[in-house]
Amino acid sequence: MSGPAEKISGSELDVMEALWQAGEPVPLAPVRERLERERGWDASTVKTLLRRLCEKGAVRAEKREVFYYTPLLSREDYRRWSSRAFLERVYRGSVRDLVANLVDSAELSDKDLRELREILYPNEGGKNG
Repeated sequence: MSGPAEKISGSELDVMEALWQAGEPVPLAPVRERLERERGWDASTVKTLLRRLCEKGAVRAEKREVFYYTPLLSREDYRRWSSRAFLERVYRGSVRDLVANLVDSAELSDKDLRELREILYPNEGGKNG
């Protein structure tokens, strides 16, 4: 479980979200504007976070008329890593324990249970179980 995903802080994840949602290389201005609006951060904070993400290998900066930023780590790869890290850290790798905890604590709605069945039994329309 090594790579840029494990090194990303919560604040850096907010920056990654802005880059992922952009869907293309994006200059600082729209990222800064979004994070200023959503988090109250100033330009220097956003620049620092982008620099750190570049140093960690999660983002590439490309100089054009201004710097454009591109995520090198996909949202799906980050989710995959963070899900696995959470599962390992909290449930010692046991998917069964995670699901059992959710079910036992009544955290799963009927809709959640239907969706889980569809994931587990995709060829049977979620009817097994």
